[in-house]
Amino acid sequence: MEQWHPYLLVAAGGAAGALARFVVSTWCAGSLGAGFPWGTFLVNVTGCFAVGLVLTLVEERFVAREAVRPLVVIGFLGAYTTFSTFGWETHRLLSDAEWLRVAANVLGSVAAGLLALRLGVLLARHGVA
Repeated sequence: MEQWHPYLLVAAGGAAGALARFVVSTWCAGSLGAGFPWGTFLVNVTGCFAVGLVLTLVEERFVAREAVRPLVVIGFLGAYTTFSTFGWETHRLLSDAEWLRVAANVLGSVAAGLLALRLGVLLARHGVA
């Protein structure tokens, strides 16, 4: 059963993160309207804040329990928003002054993500029975 321990932590954190995302998004849509994706915006920004806070505390200030990363970072924040992971990884590149890689990651992720989304939409509309 020991080998399942990290998987259970990720699953439990993921369930809580997905529920938190749904609650925040639903609240934003009801409170702020649907004219702008406030829910996604708020989730992405708060997720970036949380991953920066948690990983910095874990890596620089505290000796954390092994459960923190799979439960909180991979599980909860991974389900809450993957944008936080993108933000952290870009921050690490910035910290190492990897300017070309920063630009490639930011511009490439946005451009490739939008292109992939568009291709998925087109496939769903025209290519799938």
